Amino acid sequence: MIFDIERHARTKPDQHLPAPGQPGVRPRWTTGAKAAVGTAVCEQSRVWFTLSGGILNEIYFPSIDQANTRAMRFLVADGQNFFSDEETDAKYRVEYFSGGVPGFRITTECNQGRYRIRKEVLTDPDRDVLLMDVKFEPSAPNLSLYVVLDPHVGDSGAHNEAWAGAYKKIAMLFGRREQTAMALACSSGFEKMSVGFAGESDGWTDLHRHKRMTWGYTEAADGNVMLCGKIGSEALETGFRLAVGFGGHGAEAGQQARAGLVRDFGATKDKYVRQWKEKQKIFLDLGRASENGLNVYRASTAVLQVHESKRFPGAMVAGLSIPWGFDRGDEDVAGYHVIWPRDMVQGAMGKLACGDSNSALRTLFYLRCTQEADGNWPQNMWLDGTPNWTGTQMDGTGYGVLLADLLRRTNELEDCNPWEMVRKAAGFLVRKGPVTQQERWEENAGYSPNTMAVEIAAVLAAADFADAEQETKLAGFLRETADAWNEAIDELTYASDTNLARQYGVKGYYIRIAPPEAMQGGLRDDTKIHLKNKSEECTEARAVNVLSPGVLALVRFGLRAADDPRILDSLKVVDATLKKEVSNGPIWHRYSDDGYGEHPDGTPFSKTGKGRGWPLLAGERAHYEIARGNFAEAEKLRATIEAQTSECGMIPEQVWDADDIPEHQLYNGHPTGSGMPLVWAHAEYVRLLRSLKERKVWDMPPQTVERYQAAKKGASFAIWTFGQLRARLAAGKNLRVDCLSPARVRWSLDDWKTTKDTETVDSGLGVHYAILDASRLRAGNTISFTFYWLEPGRWEGKNFEVKVNAV
Repeated sequence: MIFDIERHARTKPDQHLPAPGQPGVRPRWTTGAKAAVGTAVCEQSRVWFTLSGGILNEIYFPSIDQANTRAMRFLVADGQNFFSDEETDAKYRVEYFSGGVPGFRITTECNQGRYRIRKEVLTDPDRDVLLMDVKFEPSAPNLSLYVVLDPHVGDSGAHNEAWAGAYKKIAMLFGRREQTAMALACSSGFEKMSVGFAGESDGWTDLHRHKRMTWGYTEAADGNVMLCGKIGSEALETGFRLAVGFGGHGAEAGQQARAGLVRDFGATKDKYVRQWKEKQKIFLDLGRASENGLNVYRASTAVLQVHESKRFPGAMVAGLSIPWGFDRGDEDVAGYHVIWPRDMVQGAMGKLACGDSNSALRTLFYLRCTQEADGNWPQNMWLDGTPNWTGTQMDGTGYGVLLADLLRRTNELEDCNPWEMVRKAAGFLVRKGPVTQQERWEENAGYSPNTMAVEIAAVLAAADFADAEQETKLAGFLRETADAWNEAIDELTYASDTNLARQYGVKGYYIRIAPPEAMQGGLRDDTKIHLKNKSEECTEARAVNVLSPGVLALVRFGLRAADDPRILDSLKVVDATLKKEVSNGPIWHRYSDDGYGEHPDGTPFSKTGKGRGWPLLAGERAHYEIARGNFAEAEKLRATIEAQTSECGMIPEQVWDADDIPEHQLYNGHPTGSGMPLVWAHAEYVRLLRSLKERKVWDMPPQTVERYQAAKKGASFAIWTFGQLRARLAAGKNLRVDCLSPARVRWSLDDWKTTKDTETVDSGLGVHYAILDASRLRAGNTISFTFYWLEPGRWEGKNFEVKVNAV
């Protein structure tokens, strides 16, 4: 630590003028709706960046899960009465250097016509530095240009340190927190520098108040800090470059910044572009330019590549954004720049769809390395595998198996054998499933058609892997488990003869989710679920009144045919209640009465709100249309997704579906302030293009199609577990009782007048099961049972009952 302190000291000024106003205003991030994201394609450069509103936003270093800045922008003032912030007082345009190359030309033009700023932004492929080439074009006299940068080092706006100093006697501005430092340098040097606390003594406040830079503070310690530098007049005439370098201490960051400026910018840009063009060559030619000339496919392949970690190959964060960041502070440290296993696998499948099998293999390897001992993956996690949120999402586990299976089916596994990972994941699924603590929207526990479709497809895929390993008994156990779960989908999540069914003239429909207690009492008209993101008086709803487009997973994963009457009826109600036409096409909401989105007045989501349309749901609907052979409709939905992107082809999490609210930058059919880009959405779009080219749903698992659509395979039993206390059994079915340790099951079909004993069988996956022959029981009869635990040698001390219902 002494060594580090000395290196910091070498970049600090000899004279100290501390800034007042510590710690500054409460830190905030900025909008989650990014116009563009970028990084060098090579592994040497460990810097990522985002853009919105014509300015630079977060810069990530040393890995893709650590943001270090809030924003960097230019201010213009005349020293008298004019002040302009390019973020709020100028129009902007963002353009790619070249198609599929995430380096950008940004032009901002003053709303009053007094100046234009032209910028080119990229990261140096050879070092940890972001570069910006700038040309300032004033059209009014006496204008001065300033750059301000908000450090939020290590994902935190609080407890930052800033100072105005030098590296090798070259004036620079520095920011630091803990073990990360940054240095802001200008090719011509800064004419004047100051640091301060945001909202109190920072350069923006100084310039806004005085129209010129009057403060020259050299230090601001332990707070929400800002850096400010004045660009010299000579540089304004010739153009200049800015560099934001990073390192473990001030001197290292300074060296990186200086190195970035010493090298010719043109040469750096050429290498950046050349490397990206080489990368784009490996991708299949699936896309084409839209009406405005933007190739959203090439933007999507770049987005998927940008979001992959360089330190942990194959790891892919959900999105380089913090949803509604302008209303979020340090408590929302992760935003979307952490790993959601489900989203990551979606991204890997997108990479595979566009021809990048090596990247998908890297993701599979990363999954093998971060799998928990019980076979699961965390709800979301940091790059090193450390859990961030700790909920259990069964589809997140299932998707890992499906990625391995997709690579196997496309002959891309090479010398990788993922059986150990698949086996552990399958074990977790059969021990815990099909109920989930959280469905894919991370809000409700219970039985979700979407989650169950993923689980069943994954278990059947795992059975194929077991066959390949000559574990035939295990394969049979897995397939029979999947069969029982498949029948439970209709038992637990299909609602009929409800008010909604009668209103829309259908026999019934699949609901969004049934709560865990549905296993005991069944799905009744008065079964309640809790809705998140709603005010207290609106937290409960009848489960049969809450639908979701997630029902399409039953078709996407091959469990049901596209023309299945229950699917068609479900979509009729889904479209009537969740579909909405906006300016550029249709959108679908996540589920009935969703509260995750801006409030009706346009103010940001604040634990409550109103859900908006998700473009990825249009992609899922397009896949359904392909499954039913309606390619023209699928093409229309593809065009809708493209029309709802940012100017650089970023696909948002949500689009605004109400009247325009310009003061909140909300326009019908266009991105909200939630999260953009969303890797999951880009992956869905890329897979859609592959499916359109193949004239079929490219990634549909064949196992489910063969078993449930072609062979019409049913289940001979239903499953009872201690975690899911089944209370009902359809007449003609046997009962399989599952437990987690060896037991002798004592059971009776006649209220204990006679009994039978059956010892459990070890499945090999941590489930010990016994099949109780109840197939001859009639409706109204009961099967009773209890357990004698073999290892401790004791009785359970409690009896259990399952009542037989009519078919």
